[in-house]
Amino acid sequence: MTIENNGTNQQNRNYTAEDIQVLTGLEPVRKRPGMYIGSTGPKGLHHLVYEVVDNSVDEALAGICDTIRVTIYEDNSVKVTDNGSGIPVEIHPQTGKSTVETVLTILHAGGKFNNGAYKVSGGLHGVGVSVVNALSKWLIAKVRRNGKEYMQKFERGYAITDLEIVGDSDETGTSIHFRPDEEIFETIEFNFETLENRFREMAFLNKGIKIILDDKRIEKTREFHYEGGIKSFVEYINKNKTPIQKDIMYFEGEKDDVIVELALQYTDGYSENIYTFANNINTIEGGTHLSGLRTALTRVINDYGRKYGYIKEKEDNLSGEDTREGLTGILSVKLLEPQFEGQTKSKLGNSEVRGVVESLVYDFLNIYLEENPKDGKIILEKAIASQRAREAARKARDLTRRKSLLENTTLPGKLADCQEIGINTEIYLVEGNSAGGSAKQGRDKRFQAILPLRGKILNVEKARLDRILSSEEIKTMITAFGTGIGEDFDIEKLRYGKIILMTDADVDGAHIRTLLLTFFFRYMKELIDKGHIYIAQPPLYKISKGKKEHYVYSDKELDELLDEIGRTNYTIQRYKGLGEMNPEQLWETTMNPETRTLLKVTLDDAVLADEVFSTLMGDKVQPRRKFIQDNARFVKNLDI
Repeated sequence: MTIENNGTNQQNRNYTAEDIQVLTGLEPVRKRPGMYIGSTGPKGLHHLVYEVVDNSVDEALAGICDTIRVTIYEDNSVKVTDNGSGIPVEIHPQTGKSTVETVLTILHAGGKFNNGAYKVSGGLHGVGVSVVNALSKWLIAKVRRNGKEYMQKFERGYAITDLEIVGDSDETGTSIHFRPDEEIFETIEFNFETLENRFREMAFLNKGIKIILDDKRIEKTREFHYEGGIKSFVEYINKNKTPIQKDIMYFEGEKDDVIVELALQYTDGYSENIYTFANNINTIEGGTHLSGLRTALTRVINDYGRKYGYIKEKEDNLSGEDTREGLTGILSVKLLEPQFEGQTKSKLGNSEVRGVVESLVYDFLNIYLEENPKDGKIILEKAIASQRAREAARKARDLTRRKSLLENTTLPGKLADCQEIGINTEIYLVEGNSAGGSAKQGRDKRFQAILPLRGKILNVEKARLDRILSSEEIKTMITAFGTGIGEDFDIEKLRYGKIILMTDADVDGAHIRTLLLTFFFRYMKELIDKGHIYIAQPPLYKISKGKKEHYVYSDKELDELLDEIGRTNYTIQRYKGLGEMNPEQLWETTMNPETRTLLKVTLDDAVLADEVFSTLMGDKVQPRRKFIQDNARFVKNLDI
């Protein structure tokens, strides 16, 4: 089912100065940049590029741009060039300046504030290119329009030249070349992979658009162009998984000025991976469109199951979780006036969208299952197996609760708990009893709890929840955290502010850490989202010279220290396990808040994280081998 969106081209060909509306000034941006781009760290830095590219994508949504080139230069300046209509160059009636200068120097001045200029726009609640200008050391804007090429230069948000004609051009489009301001940002070093992941996603969401990323610093170029759109997106996500459907279920439809595009495919895995977007914005917290999809999916699969006897008359309906087990999906909606909850635009709030999505998706899936009975059988059998496993998991949880009550304790015996409660407490998940013993002796009992883990926990990538709950180590962690799991998960019941993974600095330790992170990502992802998961950084070496001892945490630090103390008359000890340190050493190097280093686990890209965990912990060997080969050059410490 495909409904084409035509009829907007001519309207946008007449995009002129009158379409620009000025809402407020620009002055506060440099004073409080975090309010406009989130942070002055790497995330905020890359947001500058996204803001410029979003403008070009909005022109693509309007049907007047199909190629965007992003070039990173050796000085970490970035140029974004498109073949759209070009920013209007006429004098703006409200400001008396050229429209180019108006858009680049006045906050919230743009065509997206006038419903006539763009039918749909991802940047409606964005901060706009004027913020990019304000936070750049310099910016050069070039516009190809009206048979001419125009140029204007800016420094730290202020125009230093007028808009000038610099040549003739038989093309149209806009080029924004800027260099972030070192006075504002902690670093101006752009990360190629970060931009690569973002632009791949944008190309998936806008089939036919071509985005070229060219990095002159490392002579690396990537081109993203997917005629299959979000179908190609699902194929990409499932490339290291095993689909149980041959084809991807796909449709595009429109109702009440809301365009809905959906691609779904079931795999033999156990986790749900549905990603939602509204006007190209990744709504990581879901919203009304996701609610509509889930309701329709649950209803249509239950209706189909009862109609064809998969679900008997006296049997319970399948739950939403059952119908989504192993499902990979992309839901993209485009609408006139999206309402996002929160400044981060992470949740769609338009109430009317839920009914539109539910209606369209139900009709599509109902027809699809009727026309594809083999897929219907596969989907129902998987959902029913999930229901049985969920019931077994519920019984396991109930048994655990009853056992805890009978034993008159709610905490596992090997947990060395702390005296305080609340957000300032922390629990260390420690590899092995030896290190656990040192950690228990060396800790601060007031706020630090220790939970030793025996060996490697179950690989949850290959197991359903009922089997996971039969693992003693995992049950122990769940009980210690207090949050529950699955349907019972409640982050408000979390007993510690920080959950810290403390494993040996060797291959086994890295494997245990990966198993734990897989568990958190698949079954307690909110702990990562809310910033509760950390990784401890124990030292790699102890250097002794005379009566002085030094601890270093990397080979680079080791070289710097040896240069400092002189490369003679010293002894070096390489720590392979936490158990090699006595309690005092473990406290001073790894557990003392005054001297330790902790790495917070964050989730900037859920699709990328899913790909990594599927690759490392899934069944397919070839993708894992390729991952290891591709990343071998980054290994710093290898035990042989």
